[in-house]
Amino acid sequence: MGATQNALAVLKSGPPSAKLLAAKHLAKDWENSREIGIAIDAMPDNPERPDKPPLVPPGNVKRRRLGTAAGRGALLHAVAHIEFNAIDLAADMIARFGHNPDIPDNDRDRFIGEWISVCHDEARHFELLQTRLAEFDMSYGDLPAHNGLWEAALKTKSNFAARLAIAPMVLEARGLDVTPGMIEKLTRVGDTDSVNILKIIYNEEIGHVAIGARWFQKLAQIRGHDPESWFHALVSDYFAGRLKPPFNVQARTLAGLKEGFYMPLS
Repeated sequence: MGATQNALAVLKSGPPSAKLLAAKHLAKDWENSREIGIAIDAMPDNPERPDKPPLVPPGNVKRRRLGTAAGRGALLHAVAHIEFNAIDLAADMIARFGHNPDIPDNDRDRFIGEWISVCHDEARHFELLQTRLAEFDMSYGDLPAHNGLWEAALKTKSNFAARLAIAPMVLEARGLDVTPGMIEKLTRVGDTDSVNILKIIYNEEIGHVAIGARWFQKLAQIRGHDPESWFHALVSDYFAGRLKPPFNVQARTLAGLKEGFYMPLS
């Protein structure tokens, strides 16, 4: 099978162990074959999910103080849920948009390869968090979580440019804003092991946002749009609310997001 079919297999894997295995197979098969695969005609709206965690409205996800082990475990569980969704978001990008006609044929293997690398990174992040949760006598699924990330994916399922704008350039970029604060708080309570994991995730997420920003700007060039004004229009149409400051300007700039993209939307 090619990359698109292997990405679909990731989406169709529910239990964490199966999804991780499918993500690793996607990366390994691409390394060995560089076969793009066929266009997927009928994409599922939702990926397969494990029985737990229960999904609740964002306001129903409790916040806990990081001074306790339970509070730190809850924070890591929330981050693990984001990374679990991010595995599916990257796989969906490959399977749903890998054959998009706006991607130049001579760039298609690069597009596929970069999103496979993102998918593989997200799977590794989830695995690191899963191991750390076990050290808190917890596992993924022990606490409720929300479905906000996938709701954003559903809204953009038919618009390639909107998916690039919302998933990496809004949602993942938000992670660049908030993760340093989490690292600082965990450092203050002496949780070095959790800090080290979040630092890995943070540094690699800069690269993920950069991949999304680069493809969005390439698509804008192909379509004849000004990237910043087109981004503003897409975010206004597909994202509810304003972008929340403060922004991590340094990390966003490293990822290719100039202030003109996001400041007018705050």
